[in-house]
Amino acid sequence: MTVGRILIVDDEESMGQFLSIMLRKEGHTVKAVNSGAAALKELRGSGYDVVITDIQMPKMDGIQVLSGIKAIDPTIPVIIMTAYASKQTAIEAVNKGAFHYLDKHAKNDEIKMVVRNALEVRQVKVENTDLRRALSTTNTLTTRAIIGKSQPIQDVFRLVERVAATDSTVLIHGESGTGKELIARALHEQSHRAKGPFVTINCGALPENLLESELFGHVKGSFTGAIRDKDGLFKVAIGGTFLLDEIGETTPSIQVKLLRVLQEREIIPVGGTKPIPVDVRIVAATNRDLDKEVSLGNFRADLFYRLNVIPVDLPPLRDRKDDVPLLVDHFLSRYQDHYPGGDLPAVIEDEALQVLCRYSWPGNVRELENVVERAVILQAGSRIAVVDLPEKICGGALGGDEFRLSDSGITLEELEKRYMIQVLQETSWHKKKAAEILGINPSTLYRKIKSYGLQGGDLDEESLETEEEVLS
Repeated sequence: MTVGRILIVDDEESMGQFLSIMLRKEGHTVKAVNSGAAALKELRGSGYDVVITDIQMPKMDGIQVLSGIKAIDPTIPVIIMTAYASKQTAIEAVNKGAFHYLDKHAKNDEIKMVVRNALEVRQVKVENTDLRRALSTTNTLTTRAIIGKSQPIQDVFRLVERVAATDSTVLIHGESGTGKELIARALHEQSHRAKGPFVTINCGALPENLLESELFGHVKGSFTGAIRDKDGLFKVAIGGTFLLDEIGETTPSIQVKLLRVLQEREIIPVGGTKPIPVDVRIVAATNRDLDKEVSLGNFRADLFYRLNVIPVDLPPLRDRKDDVPLLVDHFLSRYQDHYPGGDLPAVIEDEALQVLCRYSWPGNVRELENVVERAVILQAGSRIAVVDLPEKICGGALGGDEFRLSDSGITLEELEKRYMIQVLQETSWHKKKAAEILGINPSTLYRKIKSYGLQGGDLDEESLETEEEVLS
């Protein structure tokens, strides 16, 4: 049962107490005030879900209270309580926006039912308001840039420009993390539907019955828990673009219903009988080979052909390695605020960039973004070095003598030496602080300084041995 915050307005204290006791037993939070002015003051300071007000009160009657409430929050249902003699006035109040009117002699069950219905209406209005706000925000935000200068991604850009202005259905294929949603957003924002909503759903993230309800909506009573009508995302997306992500994960039953939408451009809510026309551009995305899934009998051929009007194949990052440096610079700028080095820009060393360019990136652009974000936040020095990258990115050989970054023959030992010198210089050769930054024991630092033959400031071999004895 839906519970909420209820405000009671009645100049008769006994009536306010009676309603308060009854509704609190139902689990509601209730407050009673004895005048319209007090009610409006209370509403401005606190959020209420339903207001129950007497229609006949001195100074400010129920009609005036209703008008004041609608001015503050038009989504709050207002229930008018009336004596028999003033029913006509109560009906007029309903015509002016009151949710319902109740006779003061109404039975308790009737009062509870009206309050329950009012709360459900309030919840729906709030959900719709939040959804419109979210969609509005989505449509006014700058789209996350699609970065790339390589030939494969440039071919994709040109195709998007050519088909964006049409209403043709698009099927985007690509491995996870290649940016399928970004391409769908680009299609939407370059189309005549750009001012409409961009709605997306991951078809593989929901069980069949819930996915069906989310897509097409449902009518009250169509299944257990369906306490009210609900609009599906197809209806929400009217006038805009609907991305069906991971469509290859849908069941045969859902595929049949999606085929109807593509053919008839209409939906039928779960439990409903009346078709609802939907003016929506459909973009589907998948990481599966749907042509192969059709041959295996896992995906309907007729739906595949309806979806595959304009196929867009996104290349994996391993096939566009020229874009890695551009993407790294882009992500460094994005996570600049997380950089621990103050106002200086986050910079990546050439050797570390070479490592990133050599990696195969099974997780594609999403994996690269995560690696850069991690390195920016956790970097030990003022520049992102190889040691700041995950071990798997470096081939799992960070501790081996055979690990080489390029054909120039730079070994891990040489990199460690360079990095150690960098940290020592940045700390003015304060060796205890440098050891903390490097994440090693001070005595280990002294041994490495000696083994590499490093010198700094007034440091000599005798002082090295003395300091090591003191701090080890």
